[in-house]
Amino acid sequence: MVPGFFHFIYSSLLHNLSKNVAILGSTGSIGCNSLEAIENLKMQGFGINVKYLTTNTRIDKLAEQIERYSPSGVVIQDKTACDEFKNKYSFEDLEILSGREGLMEIVSRDDFNFLINALVGFSGLEPTIKSISTGKDVALANKETLVVGGKLITELLQKHGTKLLPIDSEHSAILQCLVGENCKTISKLILTASGGPFLNKSINDIRNSSVEDALAHPNWKMGNKITIDSATMMNKGLEVIEARWLFDIEVKNIEVLIHPQSIIHSMVEFIDGSVKAQLGIPDMKVPIQYAITYPERIVSDFPKIDFKKIKTLTFEEPDLQKFKCLKIAYDVINGGGTYPAVLNAANEVAVDLFLKKKIQFYRIPEIIEKELDEHKNSDEISLDNILQIDSLIRKKIMNHHK
Repeated sequence: MVPGFFHFIYSSLLHNLSKNVAILGSTGSIGCNSLEAIENLKMQGFGINVKYLTTNTRIDKLAEQIERYSPSGVVIQDKTACDEFKNKYSFEDLEILSGREGLMEIVSRDDFNFLINALVGFSGLEPTIKSISTGKDVALANKETLVVGGKLITELLQKHGTKLLPIDSEHSAILQCLVGENCKTISKLILTASGGPFLNKSINDIRNSSVEDALAHPNWKMGNKITIDSATMMNKGLEVIEARWLFDIEVKNIEVLIHPQSIIHSMVEFIDGSVKAQLGIPDMKVPIQYAITYPERIVSDFPKIDFKKIKTLTFEEPDLQKFKCLKIAYDVINGGGTYPAVLNAANEVAVDLFLKKKIQFYRIPEIIEKELDEHKNSDEISLDNILQIDSLIRKKIMNHHK
């Protein structure tokens, strides 16, 4: 490629990758990594501007981010924390909004065109819907959005012509493996899982595990909810459901393999027997940057693999007796309808009860199964119906565990 032509292509790329970005959950792990990825792109000359940042209560971390990235506005969802922020900090020309209403206000605005949704749990659904409906592309770390509203989100994307790009390393890996491929030639998707802290423990060993045991993930530092989901392998079950909607593939063609080294992030098997895998050092900045620049790749100084130091890559089938939540998730997506909304709500409440030491670890799948067994499934997948089911399930479980 001649230098002049390369310069032309690079200049065009600089223009095409100009984005005004809002990050929901900017003070969490994904949010912080997103800002680092954006900083790398800015260093390469790309016009990536941080327009809005949001947090729940981490106001000191938010203040650091404001100093560094100069957003136009912020949302602090916890109103007490918001009042504390206003008393403690003074940033000139900074718009400060609070509460859920503040969050929904900014995602409806038209002064940014790219949303990074790093919220935890069900709370991420409505902001995703609003962003898509107002013509924004969305980079999604909030898997629960597709778990409970996959059909609804898919229809909105088609209607508004916007893109939904995965930030989860597993789904980003699949997306990367599929570039240039005919999706009709896919035989199966293979999602890899670390196995979490209980991979080498027996069912009896983990039955009454402590919160501290379940939070001791061997490979990743994540928020408490997702770390417990990793310990139960519900996280992987949610990713199976997410993959079904992201890549429009039947669940019978989505396989989970435990890969403790977390070097291969996922694989795609094709009908001719060929398999593509995406490998890399476990670093969330890589899939985040790829989501922002998709389908282009941009130089970074993120950690690279030294294959000379990798002695072994191992794989094994997950034990569905030990990790019942994974089996439940497969059953739920096969059942379809409103079952996924029940699954998600029950799981979120059960995990919260466990983290508060109100139930034992083994009770998490039991609570989920009970709610699914008692639920009358429906094919009505509307936002109102999903919100109603979510609220009902949460109240029911909480009332039972007062």
